[in-house]
Amino acid sequence: MPKQIDVVGAVLVRDGLVLAAQRGPGMSMAGMWEFPGGKIEPGETPEASLARELFEELGIQVEVGKHIVTTSHEYDFGIVNLSTYYCTLVGGTPTVSEHAEIRWVGPADLGKLEWAPADIEAVELVTEQLG
Repeated sequence: MPKQIDVVGAVLVRDGLVLAAQRGPGMSMAGMWEFPGGKIEPGETPEASLARELFEELGIQVEVGKHIVTTSHEYDFGIVNLSTYYCTLVGGTPTVSEHAEIRWVGPADLGKLEWAPADIEAVELVTEQLG
């Protein structure tokens, strides 16, 4: 049975723009775009995991809001179960550490980026909801 990997992603909205992160060299799917986030550790809630990951990856504090969607996508390394949430920035300025680039993008332009497969359904929903 393929390995199940539970991860979370943040749709961080500021001034009508959404934060997109490009996967860095050496990461699987390098060069593709994703919503920032990461793996849920044992015993963590998705919301706590997301707040921790965003602090570790981007140096920011967030308030985790409404759940958008949970998708599952099978990759060669296992099945990724991605839960995506709207988040509000409450402290800090996002800075790149693990990603190649981060970019604030208008909802109508999200579809122009090459997204990791697990993120595509959330991108479509966010474009509908914010566009």
